[in-house]
Amino acid sequence: MSRVLIVGAGPAGIRAAERLVAAGLHPVVVDEAARAGGQIYRRPPEGFTRHAARLYGSEADKAVALHACFDAMLAEGRLTLHAQSSVSGLGDGQAQVIGPGGALRIAHDRLILATGATDRLAPVPGWQAPGVYTLGAAQIALKAQGVAPGRRIVLAGSGPLLTLVAAQLREAGAGIAAVLDTSPLRRQARGALGMALARPLVTLRGLALRARLGRLYHAGVRLDRIETDGSGPVAMHWRDGRGAAQVTPCDAVALGWHLRAETHLADLAGARFDWQPGCHQWLPRADAMGRAGEGLYLAGDGLRLLGADGAELAGRLAATACLADMGLPAPDPARELAAHRRMRRFAAALHRAFPWPADMVRALPDDTVLCRCEGIRAGDLRETLTLSGPEANRAKSLGRVGMGRCQGRYCQLAGAEIIAARGGLPVAEVGRLRSHPPVRPAPVAAFLDPEA
Repeated sequence: MSRVLIVGAGPAGIRAAERLVAAGLHPVVVDEAARAGGQIYRRPPEGFTRHAARLYGSEADKAVALHACFDAMLAEGRLTLHAQSSVSGLGDGQAQVIGPGGALRIAHDRLILATGATDRLAPVPGWQAPGVYTLGAAQIALKAQGVAPGRRIVLAGSGPLLTLVAAQLREAGAGIAAVLDTSPLRRQARGALGMALARPLVTLRGLALRARLGRLYHAGVRLDRIETDGSGPVAMHWRDGRGAAQVTPCDAVALGWHLRAETHLADLAGARFDWQPGCHQWLPRADAMGRAGEGLYLAGDGLRLLGADGAELAGRLAATACLADMGLPAPDPARELAAHRRMRRFAAALHRAFPWPADMVRALPDDTVLCRCEGIRAGDLRETLTLSGPEANRAKSLGRVGMGRCQGRYCQLAGAEIIAARGGLPVAEVGRLRSHPPVRPAPVAAFLDPEA
């Protein structure tokens, strides 16, 4: 019987495991969290008493159902879970995993990557200061511990996550100073029509959340800088849709421009990549079922940024492809494929409504920190380009942008904009940073043989 490894226990990974278990397989699941659910349905620690409706809002029933599904399979011994563990590398049919007990290798014949996504960030002068978070980090703090990042918070960026996190924080009693969206209302209106045609209820729910923010919400803004002192932010300086300068006092800032697919493991596994202008990033190449190579299947936001519902569908489709390729009975995927196509239409319209702020990034002042891990500034990268030329990996090797702890997760897209602007090229021609193991920081002790 084939050994199937699933990386990720969010909506995609859980539904993939469910389908494999129903077919009589016993998959192995690796996840970085202590409990399954992923970031969108992240669970608080055991004993945390906050009700699911307060944690997940309108998606509470979906979250509870997913948690119960996975917990039942685990309790019945129908899958193996390596929790609080991270896959640091892949090769020769084995995954190198770092967990609480140190390093281990998990052999597999087939691999389903459901690695999800992280916040997509655009640098803003001052963003390197303590007290500046991502939208996802602010949401995790609220879900996992019931805390807000500050008492007077500015949330800035663009996309549904911006509205959602603002609404969740406000509902929890946090002080919101302003919600600043870099996408103009007219741009949002054009995209909203396509979103409504594909998923009308989801679109209406988003509009209702927006309406509850009232005058806190501002569209079409330009972020100038985050004013800070020795302890963190004190004000956000920005310009409204008419270009008028505004200053909003604050003690915390959360930033995010939708999501960035987590693709490092897909790269190590041999997936091919294509530049996707709609969502403005490099994404793995796969067929409609998620096949990305021999024995390699991708699902969820690590393949296409379709949200939690789309991730559940993609997880089922990837598992179905896996079963079919093993010659085992598999469900007819026709209805799921049709629903998945609708999700993709919605996502395409969403990306039109809430675009990446390329012009803002290209115009960053030279003294703006671009790579927070290495402390590299925008001007440092521009100077490097005189030697490296407009190619991402060469600029990385000479200028260290993308060489730090996050391995380019938070600076690669912004760095590519600066490279493209200096070289007069489309951003796709700058190229994609190559991935290297370990894909996340790992302690050296985890690789040492205690008996050596």
